Amino acid sequence: MSPLHDLTACEAATQVRRRGISATELVRAVLARAEATEPAVGAYITLAAESALAEAAEIDRRIAAGDDPGPLAGVPIGLKDIICTRGLRTTAGSRILERFVPAYDATVTERLRRAGAVVVGKLNCDEFAMGSSTENSALGVTRNPWDGTRVPGGSSGGSAAAVAARSCLASLGTDTGGSIRLPASFCGVTGLKPTYGRVSRYGVVAYASSLDQVGPLARDVADTALVFGAIAGHDPRDSTSSPRPVPPIALDGDVRGLRLGLPKEYFVEGMQPDVDRAVRTAIASLARQGAVIEPVSLPHTEYAVGTYYLVATAEASSNLARYDGVRYGLRVEAPGAAVQEMYAQTREAGFGTEVKRRIMLGTYALSAGYYDAYYLKALQVRALIARDFARVFERCDAIVAPVAPTTAFGIGELIDDPLTMYLSDILTISVNLAGLPGMSVPCGFDQTGLPIGLQVIGKPFDEPTLFRIAAAYERTADWHRKAPPA
Repeated sequence: MSPLHDLTACEAATQVRRRGISATELVRAVLARAEATEPAVGAYITLAAESALAEAAEIDRRIAAGDDPGPLAGVPIGLKDIICTRGLRTTAGSRILERFVPAYDATVTERLRRAGAVVVGKLNCDEFAMGSSTENSALGVTRNPWDGTRVPGGSSGGSAAAVAARSCLASLGTDTGGSIRLPASFCGVTGLKPTYGRVSRYGVVAYASSLDQVGPLARDVADTALVFGAIAGHDPRDSTSSPRPVPPIALDGDVRGLRLGLPKEYFVEGMQPDVDRAVRTAIASLARQGAVIEPVSLPHTEYAVGTYYLVATAEASSNLARYDGVRYGLRVEAPGAAVQEMYAQTREAGFGTEVKRRIMLGTYALSAGYYDAYYLKALQVRALIARDFARVFERCDAIVAPVAPTTAFGIGELIDDPLTMYLSDILTISVNLAGLPGMSVPCGFDQTGLPIGLQVIGKPFDEPTLFRIAAAYERTADWHRKAPPA
């Protein structure tokens, strides 16, 4: 039998429920794997060994008593460290929340536990999810398991790296402008950004509230569907949560007759030839299975980056105003000074460079005299981007495209060039602006052995079609079975 940490989530849950292995054995194996890989990868901010083993023991007790603990029985899962966990610190990768321990669980945390999952730790991310490389975390840099000199993508870099390194069997990330799909592509795992409103944001540290969405990362499509099924659905505690029922996910369908749009704007000038080749080969595989590939245009794509960095930073400026050193988090005392000085010193010490940059950009865009010229204009262009997708979906069932123009870039390569770093998300940002579901599925490697992802974009709340397409492609390829060097 394969080492326990090498089981898929589906395999592990089945074996635990059938008492082929115990949840405790499984969790111990994954914790041991994490201890072995963490010096090289750095995916975790906090490993929760004691509480994870206690949760696993409770699942074993329930199974022994004849109870079914749920579809994720005993599966060790890591959570991006902006998702609240009662009694376990939630840092958002920031000094300002380094010692923050929530008094409650996020809805997605509750739902995972209700489904039988075991939370083994909190995963590294760019500070407040602001970044594309996980280099902006104040609590350490995460390295790509395929090549330790490369980034894992961001902002959910720890979530993708841990799954790739087999130091958890699945994870949760968040996607505000590509932050699940980009790391999934860079690390060779599967990642889903659900439709905005499909998964609750209650208990998730906010970056840009109209864009953020929680989603799963896992080894393959089946595992991703399993976790998605556990976390999706309406939550009355989240005012943006959709009441629409979550349809069942079927992975045994085919793609015959599906019309898949191929947007010319997503094959950008300067795209890495290996990426272009791998993505087009994957699309050709879908065509051989009976899908109809139709060239389409999303003409406002060129404005997506500028639009995103006005909308997202404006919302960040508002959301991050709560970190003032008064109610929770870091407080830097300023003896004898006015309270405003305490605010300023707390934020100076607590926020990193990229977070400060985005707060200032957003505050400027919202300021008197600039609101109409920048923020309001961005909202208007956002509507045009959404309209582009709506027109394509009048004749197409889904869209297929690259996730990123390149494979993972080097650590430190773009950190001092924020504009070039922002362009890493050029092929993912539009999906968030339009509130659509998007998925990254492994589709090959470049000449240096770095993973490449195929992006599948769907209609609002049509995750089942994304899973159908992804599963059909996965059956023709074995990229998802490959593992990085031990």
